[in-house]
Amino acid sequence: MQMERIWLIVSILCLIVATAFLLRQYQEAAFVTGSLGVVAWFLSYRAKLKSVIAPTESQDDEVLEGDDDEPD
Repeated sequence: MQMERIWLIVSILCLIVATAFLLRQYQEAAFVTGSLGVVAWFLSYRAKLKSVIAPTESQDDEVLEGDDDEPD
């Protein structure tokens, strides 16, 4: 939950900075900063999904450990 919030705050700050660059006619800097904001947003989404999927992943490992049907 903590990393999700950090990345979300970073993405919002990048959006604000990109808007300021765009208003000052620095299109290249606005594009780069906006792109970094999108990456930060995806990282926050990834952290959220990771926190949701992690508890169910341990259940899947238990099922796979009992499934040793290798031929001898």
